[in-house]
Amino acid sequence: MRSPQIWQVILILTIGILSVSSTAIFIRLALQASGKVGLEFSLFLAASRLIIASLVLLPAWRNVVKHKVTIKAYYYAIGSGFSLALHFVCWITSLSFTSIAASTTLVTTNPIWVALLSWFLFKEKLKKVTILGIIIALLGGIFIALGGSDINNLYSQPMLGNILALMGAFFVSFYLIFGKISQQEGLKISSYSVIVYTTAAMLLFPLPFIFGDGYTNYPNYVYFYVLLMAIFSQLIGHTSINWSVRWLSPTLVTLGILFEPIGASFLGFILFQEMPSMLVLIGAVIILIGVIIAVISSQVE
Repeated sequence: MRSPQIWQVILILTIGILSVSSTAIFIRLALQASGKVGLEFSLFLAASRLIIASLVLLPAWRNVVKHKVTIKAYYYAIGSGFSLALHFVCWITSLSFTSIAASTTLVTTNPIWVALLSWFLFKEKLKKVTILGIIIALLGGIFIALGGSDINNLYSQPMLGNILALMGAFFVSFYLIFGKISQQEGLKISSYSVIVYTTAAMLLFPLPFIFGDGYTNYPNYVYFYVLLMAIFSQLIGHTSINWSVRWLSPTLVTLGILFEPIGASFLGFILFQEMPSMLVLIGAVIILIGVIIAVISSQVE
């Protein structure tokens, strides 16, 4: 396969980041269209997004059958799917209670959690500069917590939303760790993706019936925003970013993803006039600096 030119790779990565940045906007629009907030509606959004993505990727199951890999690869892919499902439930729910800026910044702290989990689970040594980045990120988290209520006190439980966003970052870190192991065991990215999305979709599918009203009786605009989320956020966004990793340094891709909260916050301000408190903005900047330091230091020998 002919290697693409660098400008083409950067263009695709940019498209992926912009697509992922739109996720919080689609979720907020769906919340407004439905008039509902909280766990029940978040389960519907998370499940619907993954179900649509899984159905689109259904033909890729033929490749899964053809691949000859260890059973360990499949176990970790399934574990990754469970982690992705929990990530979406926590993060999507967080947007019912806190600002776009706080939620998207906290959920992109996954490099910090990956470093800590790798140290705890695999005894990987943490570098001093990485620890410094973690401490700086924690300081930023304190600022966001102290920021409390955002614009016009629209969010009555910002602390709950911030905790849920952090939980989303925690679970997506397992998703990344398990995904790395699964692919190291020989599972190709196309097969890995379809296993993960399908596992997550199957896990979440019954929950809207158990904890809510199922998948019906929502305004038409809600289904439209769910479709956009599945196409742009999941299929275009995630696929573009995963493809870019093949041609660019993972460090560069990770740093690029850190622009997601910037793009999402900008769109939130344009569309919803959502301006978080000054402490939240300061905390977001501090967290991003800490994560950048941790990401770069983890790649330097």
